[in-house]
Amino acid sequence: MRIRSGLLAVTAAMALVGSAPSPTSYTEADFARVAKLDAHVHANRDAPDFVQVARRDGFELLSINVDYPDFPPLARQAEIAYKDHAANPKHFHFATTFSMDGFGTPQWTAQAERAVDDGFAHGAVAVKVWKNIGMIAKDANGKRVFLDDPRFDPIMRNIQARGVPLIAHQGEPKNCWLPLDQMTTDNDRTYFSEHPEYYMFKHPEEPSYERLMAVRDRFVAQHPKLAFDGAHMASLEWSVDELAAFLDRFPSAVVDLAARMSQVQVQSNANHAKVRAFFVKYQDRLMYGTDLTDSPPDPAARAQNPPTTGDFAKEADATWRSDWRYLATPLSQPIAAIKADAPGLALPREVIDKIYYRNARRFFHLGG
Repeated sequence: MRIRSGLLAVTAAMALVGSAPSPTSYTEADFARVAKLDAHVHANRDAPDFVQVARRDGFELLSINVDYPDFPPLARQAEIAYKDHAANPKHFHFATTFSMDGFGTPQWTAQAERAVDDGFAHGAVAVKVWKNIGMIAKDANGKRVFLDDPRFDPIMRNIQARGVPLIAHQGEPKNCWLPLDQMTTDNDRTYFSEHPEYYMFKHPEEPSYERLMAVRDRFVAQHPKLAFDGAHMASLEWSVDELAAFLDRFPSAVVDLAARMSQVQVQSNANHAKVRAFFVKYQDRLMYGTDLTDSPPDPAARAQNPPTTGDFAKEADATWRSDWRYLATPLSQPIAAIKADAPGLALPREVIDKIYYRNARRFFHLGG
């Protein structure tokens, strides 16, 4: 009996060792001390809070200006970005953009190039194009505009000549084309419920998910020398296999993880080893991002993805710590968006350092 008890004790001890953090991975206690960069946020408020909580938690920020009607006007976004970058050049970086208003008119190209050049003059490190290209925007003749339209070529040549990356949000999560009860995450259910204009399941007359992905792929193939960042896991968040195929096809492209962690957690709960192996294999091509958005208070504001809480500093800290626990440690945690616990991936320190910091610093030419 004592022998059996001893064996049980040894087995229990081995189980505990197996669940403990590996010396090759970080712990939760390492969170604030490790250099990190959130490569996809939106600072839409003229206030120091975002940079303050980021510096406290060991983050630099890349704030992305977007031609999005739920955000402040583009001129206001630019004003805030210029001010924050001038005040915190080592910790606050930004991406500029251009408006699609007037696309197809004789003056549009010059207007868009002036907007982009003004951003560069103030320190922009990238240019953003949004999902309105392909899903919303139409030209002067009322025809839907897609990213592979040759009328974008002058702007893309300008960006490429400067050696500046393009951040492209094309399409949406695949959940966008599914009924609410078939979506895999609650954050998508909430967002598309409150943004019916972007909820493609309700708009079968609009371009399909497959068409938008094909357009994006054609664009990347047509611009092989343009540094390309597929925002939100290139809208392939539903399958690490599909994302791997995209990265293999376009070896110069990278993606960020912004607002898609819960879709990754759905997959790792189904096949933990496969998802972990994906992160390790493509460790040089992935950049950490959240889509955290600090916007002026608005009682009529619609749901965002990730959700907002009204206490931005607490929201940012909680999001960053939850993602760190999932990516850097083996520890499990409840994920409300998927109504399940998600064990962590415990990625090696070298992988974490790349995904959280070094890849973005290299890709956006931030030095160091």
